[in-house]
Amino acid sequence: MVQFSSLSQKALSFTAATAMSVLMVSSIAMAAKTDIRVGMVLEPPNLDPTGGAAAAIDEVVYANIFEGLTRFGPDGSVNPALAKSWEISDDGLVYTFKLHDGVKFHDGSDMNAEDVKFSLDRARAEDSTNAQKALFADIANIEVVDPTTVKVTLSKANGSFLFNTAWGDAVIVAPETADTNATNPVGTGPFIFENWAKGDNVKLGKNPDYWGEGVKLDNVTFKFISDPTAAFAAMMAEDVDAFPNFPAPENLPQLGADPRFNVIVGSTEGETILAMNNKKAPLDNVKVRQAISHAINRQAIIDGAMFGYGTPIGTHFAPHNPDYVDLTAQSAYDPKKAMALLEEAGVKDLTLSLKLPPPSYARRGGEIIAAQLREVGINTEIANLEWAQWLEQAFRGKDFDLTIVSHTEPFDIGIYARPDYYFQYGDPDFIAIIDQLTGEADPIKRSELIASAQKKISDDAVNGYLFQLAKSGVANAKIKGLWENSPTQANDMTGVYWED
Repeated sequence: MVQFSSLSQKALSFTAATAMSVLMVSSIAMAAKTDIRVGMVLEPPNLDPTGGAAAAIDEVVYANIFEGLTRFGPDGSVNPALAKSWEISDDGLVYTFKLHDGVKFHDGSDMNAEDVKFSLDRARAEDSTNAQKALFADIANIEVVDPTTVKVTLSKANGSFLFNTAWGDAVIVAPETADTNATNPVGTGPFIFENWAKGDNVKLGKNPDYWGEGVKLDNVTFKFISDPTAAFAAMMAEDVDAFPNFPAPENLPQLGADPRFNVIVGSTEGETILAMNNKKAPLDNVKVRQAISHAINRQAIIDGAMFGYGTPIGTHFAPHNPDYVDLTAQSAYDPKKAMALLEEAGVKDLTLSLKLPPPSYARRGGEIIAAQLREVGINTEIANLEWAQWLEQAFRGKDFDLTIVSHTEPFDIGIYARPDYYFQYGDPDFIAIIDQLTGEADPIKRSELIASAQKKISDDAVNGYLFQLAKSGVANAKIKGLWENSPTQANDMTGVYWED
């Protein structure tokens, strides 16, 4: 009996220990995860939002690593960021920003008004490489009042100035690290750059010394998967947890029917256009550009390339904006009119280059557009470019006739006022409209000017306006806090968490 009793005691102890172990493992398994793997179609060419035009840069670093004086919220509102408050003079020329105290860069150095002055002066300098240098053109002077106060004086009133400071191109950087941010970004945000495995992923870690409200995620890995089939396979295998801009819309119904996932469909600021090189003959002839616009069947492109996800547009403006004007009828699909316009222009046997970046909307849409143009007598020579090639040849080199790209920056119709921008429009009358808009504060007059700007570029058929890019994403059903809409080009992880 003693031996039996002893064995029973041991057995009971073992059983209790085992049960405790099971409970501990179960408890760990049930605890909310603190890491996330996020799929992205394009790999950024660098990680410095102040020195590159690629949307993929901001998709990794905006609000995560770098912060500006202000920032965009998920609803598109402009909110305080490094600036906790500001005052605007009665004449609209002087903005006095009050900064948060105790903010540090990721290298441990203090962020103060001197860094704000350095960043804004650098962005507007004559030799600036900032892709949105025009955002800072109205700044006349920047004065450091004290370590947490900076005064910005404008040369003329600009009703969009606080909006401009929310762009990724306006983030605050330190003079000691600005030159190396492309490969080793050092910001003030809630995540710290950890590693970049070129061609595969970028890893971020939680910033334990963040000045603001801490984030719930400990690690974020941005995984680059450009092929739609591979993206679908990665989601199904749960190799990635979320794909905010999913490149295979044809697979969304299948993913949506799977209880493991949530399909998230919203809107973006992405005007998707068939860009035309306005300085290259015969595209310098408005009738030729109009002919191309009338040769395009927008709905066929939306259905064929985007599987129905997208909203037709007739100008460079987001349909969800209250000031949007529906001008799709001005360039309605009309092959006969397209051929008549080409005849009026004296153009026949036309062959144009069509240079396509990697996104599926461009590659798939390009094939459809090439077929549509062929129906009216325009042949295209398609060249599929990698993102770095596209930036070098089309965007910077202006070596193209036609190209397809989504412009995902918010309220960016002002790019048409830049004569040296890649599609090379810069019409003087349009520039005058934008100049008026910049200095106008009255909401009614601003709306009228915005409408005039939209109509002007539609009248001039500057580009072929295709559709507003939908934000069609998919994520693990337990993930919360991802943006439904994209008011700017960002994968903001600051409010993301796993549900228990």
